[in-house]
Amino acid sequence: MAKTILVVDDEKRLVSVVEAYLEQEGYHVIKAYNGREALHIARDEKPDLIILDVMMPEMDGLEFMQHHRKESDTPIILLTAKVESDDRVIGLELGADDYVIKPFRPRELLARIRAVLRRAGETRPVASKLQSGDITLDRDGHTVEVSGEYVDLTPSEFDILSALMSSPGRVFSRLELLDRIQGTAYEGYERTIDVHIKNLRAKIEHDSRDPQYIKTVYGVGYRFARE
Repeated sequence: MAKTILVVDDEKRLVSVVEAYLEQEGYHVIKAYNGREALHIARDEKPDLIILDVMMPEMDGLEFMQHHRKESDTPIILLTAKVESDDRVIGLELGADDYVIKPFRPRELLARIRAVLRRAGETRPVASKLQSGDITLDRDGHTVEVSGEYVDLTPSEFDILSALMSSPGRVFSRLELLDRIQGTAYEGYERTIDVHIKNLRAKIEHDSRDPQYIKTVYGVGYRFARE
């Protein structure tokens, strides 16, 4: 069954180009031209992935995410202009899984879509629980518990935590972690890992300013502390 992708952008020509390309690749595409319209469509259609522009009338992409993330963990790829670096960081903090800078090539967008969908829906091995301290990660159930309470993670956050917990003490570079969540590692995008780590610490650490589990190795990357 074809995956459904919601494309949200006020540039109708861009939406048409993306729609034609993705339908040619076998996806089912639905469209919206502002965040408010997209919010209603996402509730009704429950797409498998959302491609979301940041700058839009009525309700922009960041405001859309604030509302939508309260209701769903649908994977989201942001479309941003080069000058909107702050918006990219805020978008990742709000739970975006990836971003693509305008102007972009359709093939680049397609690669990102495939990687995000693969991460969100890949088959997990049976009996694949990882535990450290009061954190339990279940790859099979795609869940994380902290002190017995479930914690909501985005697909990217889950994959990063899974990689770190699978090899406690090992230092992962940003590019290595980026490859784990995207399937490809692009230099220049590696700093997005810092935002995902910040979000993870806020969700799993007792004190994100003095992390017990996810340690920074300055100039190299991150590691998960040994028990």
